[in-house]
Amino acid sequence: MKFNLSHLLTKVTNWLEKSLSKQQLLILISAIVGLLSGLVAVLLKNLTYLIQSLLGGGYISNYHNAYYFVFPLIGLLLVYLFSKYILKKEIGQGISTTLYAISRRNGFMRKFQNYASLITAPITLGFGGSAGLEAPTVVSSAALSTSFSKFLNLTQASRTLMIGCAAAGAMSSIFQAPIAGIIFAIEIFSLDLTLVSMIPLLVASVSSILTSYFFFGSDIILHTQLGEAFEISDVPFYIALGIFTAFASITFTKVYIYTFKRFKTFKSKFNKIIVGGLILSGILFLVPQIYGEGYSTINELLAGNHELVTKNKFLQGWDMTWMVIVFLLLLIIFKMIATSVTIAAGGIGGIFAPVLFIGSMIGHCYGLVINALGITKVPVSVSQFTLVGMAGLMAGVMHAPLTAIFLIAEITSGYSLFVPLMITAAISYGITSRFQPNSVYTMELAERGDLVTHNKDQAVLTLMDIQQVIEDNFKVLTNDMNLEQIVNEGVIKSNRNIFPVVDENHIFKGIILLDDIRTIMFDQSLYQEMTVIELMQKAPDIIEMNECKMKDIMKKFQETGAWNLPVVKDGKYVGFISKSKLLTAYRQKLIEVTV
Repeated sequence: MKFNLSHLLTKVTNWLEKSLSKQQLLILISAIVGLLSGLVAVLLKNLTYLIQSLLGGGYISNYHNAYYFVFPLIGLLLVYLFSKYILKKEIGQGISTTLYAISRRNGFMRKFQNYASLITAPITLGFGGSAGLEAPTVVSSAALSTSFSKFLNLTQASRTLMIGCAAAGAMSSIFQAPIAGIIFAIEIFSLDLTLVSMIPLLVASVSSILTSYFFFGSDIILHTQLGEAFEISDVPFYIALGIFTAFASITFTKVYIYTFKRFKTFKSKFNKIIVGGLILSGILFLVPQIYGEGYSTINELLAGNHELVTKNKFLQGWDMTWMVIVFLLLLIIFKMIATSVTIAAGGIGGIFAPVLFIGSMIGHCYGLVINALGITKVPVSVSQFTLVGMAGLMAGVMHAPLTAIFLIAEITSGYSLFVPLMITAAISYGITSRFQPNSVYTMELAERGDLVTHNKDQAVLTLMDIQQVIEDNFKVLTNDMNLEQIVNEGVIKSNRNIFPVVDENHIFKGIILLDDIRTIMFDQSLYQEMTVIELMQKAPDIIEMNECKMKDIMKKFQETGAWNLPVVKDGKYVGFISKSKLLTAYRQKLIEVTV
């Protein structure tokens, strides 16, 4: 008897659906998704470290290697070749890809995204690309969760929740911080904070952490032990740090956006790779510290070993505190550029680790400056400012203040820094959001109107598809018709009370209402005299299919008071959208996206 895996899985699925309630089934699936996320995190981490070890190790051990600075160029070329000749598809950029799948693909991700980042991200970072593994881990985990959800025929709301579970599991596994992982999923993916969603998120986080413990034990990516307790007298310094990290967040975002715009001007992707690789190689030659994710550098700063971090062949003999501060500031600038170039040039990675790297540098510099100036009687704890700086920049760049607060609190195994974390993260987020309404993750989606937010009405409108509400069963009139033709070709053959008018090129010109011709349509003496041009009127408003989003369409109905509005594409008539069908579709989508 031939073994049929698909048939067996179908039978198991049917049994589960009959035996478990919807909530119980979601909890079970979330545990599996968490397990998959943990495995993805482990695999990505090990593959990256394997490549780095084959190339000679981290930046300190590679310092003697005369060729280490060409590795990023080789890595970008390998990713390019894999994408063009093997995958033959655009891989897409991190979290934005997942958010787009939620808003425009009904929670489904493409199949190749299950494995694409698993191959390209370790190559990018293993060869020295300046990015992080967090976003590729989330993308691969989310893609696997949507494949699993598709097999189980889950609803759109459940699919979105499983993507959130994948994200929570990925972050929890990487940092062994379950609360931060859950909050990350809620903040970034705009999940509803309800008991129905919280339990699966919690289960996924726990499942992923257990997976991580199985492979790595209690080893964590960031090592720190808080020594001194938080002093209330340091509050003004943390307020100022919030302002500084907000400024740095805005700067990083602008550098990131500018870099992407510049690289988009390249017509050849190969030229983009070469230019990006050469820039990275040049930066790496000057400052090897920006090699890869940068967690080893962060750990050295947390341990107070900035002399190792600032070790540079161009600064031999310089050991003054102010030279250290200046060098750390240069590292901040170089890391911003290197991360932006890595991703813009085609490398696969995220900004999470670079944000932590830059934030730690800012906090460490800030603490050193305070102590160097002798502002306080007792020197402040530089390691505390290093940690809080990470939270401040994360809150500003990613617009995720709660994730920033709880992540740092969890990796320090305590909440003694909770107050300064809240102060700095809140100020940084408040200032940054004033000048940058959307994060790096969501900026492009927001500009296109494809961003799902915590605003339920706006989220539902974003998820709706304009194609599904267009009606095309209207009798079209041409502008050379007379009244007789209007009656015979339009009124008699249609059960609608509105008729679109187009020219010989099908360009939309206006509308004729049945009420406008009701009193004359039986007067045969007017059949040859009255024409479409005379009877036609201007539409209350027009919906441009390529430009208008659902939010804009709803606004047009509200402002005009119309019940039907014409839809055009490049000026040509497509159909009508009726207010009644739009509201019906809205109610249906609201039901679909509610867990």
